[in-house]
Amino acid sequence: MKTELLIFFTRRAFQDMNSNRFLHIVTIITISLSILIVSAFGLFFTNINDIMVSWKKGVKIMAYLHKDVEKIQLPELKQKILSLYGVSEVRFIPKEEALEELKRQMKRQMALFENLKENPLPDVFEIQMIPSTQNWGKIEILAAQVEMFPQVAGVEYGQRWLGRVTGIFNLFKFAGTAMCLVFFMASVFIVANTIRLLFFSRREEFEIMRLVGATDGFIKAPFYIEGILQGILGGVTGILILFVIYVIITSNVDQGISSGFFEMRFLPISISIGIVFCSMFAGWLGCYLSLKQFLK
Repeated sequence: MKTELLIFFTRRAFQDMNSNRFLHIVTIITISLSILIVSAFGLFFTNINDIMVSWKKGVKIMAYLHKDVEKIQLPELKQKILSLYGVSEVRFIPKEEALEELKRQMKRQMALFENLKENPLPDVFEIQMIPSTQNWGKIEILAAQVEMFPQVAGVEYGQRWLGRVTGIFNLFKFAGTAMCLVFFMASVFIVANTIRLLFFSRREEFEIMRLVGATDGFIKAPFYIEGILQGILGGVTGILILFVIYVIITSNVDQGISSGFFEMRFLPISISIGIVFCSMFAGWLGCYLSLKQFLK
């Protein structure tokens, strides 16, 4: 019996959508545009997060030593650094090697080194971290522990650059979340108004149905299905449009900027399904709010 009622309500919902095609098409297009914008934010954050993870994996702590540190102290200091939690590898770079590397990197500015009487660079330990500690908070803690050794004059790990980039990323994430909430509310409002117009146009029919014993649940069921169908169609359409745009962009960008730097990827299936479910919920919620207000 429940299956037969569900089939009846679904058939009735499709009939209503077919009878009011223009209104439903406008609603579905509006929902799809909202989902497109929300999904675009999701795609942006997915790839930016991949870039951030890749950058953090390449972050190394450089521990610069005091000039008066004797060579005999270096093995002991290296073992102490290795004993710290989160350290996977420590490499000693003598100042002579560092200067030669600097000269190779600045071979077009060799004139800067012609009048250099002594090596201004200090000896340094290059510290590589394990993957589980490659986040902003743990990097800071480890750098502070290394800096506490008396032989260490200072540490460098791109803290200003990394902190600034992380701050900008978090700001964009907050703005993106706020925009997603705005478009979600807009979708709910549009669906609610669509259902309200449909319900108002058929109010006399529903009054007759009530007189012959129809319950509110029987009357509302097809509208709930319509709201959910609008959400599904709008969500799937928005995801498909974004995928087409993604394919067009990646077919041109992958061979250029992103090649060898990072690989753009589309939204994971789990996130895409989650967005469609949110779209379905927006359709159901808009219908619920509209009918709850109207049936009073």
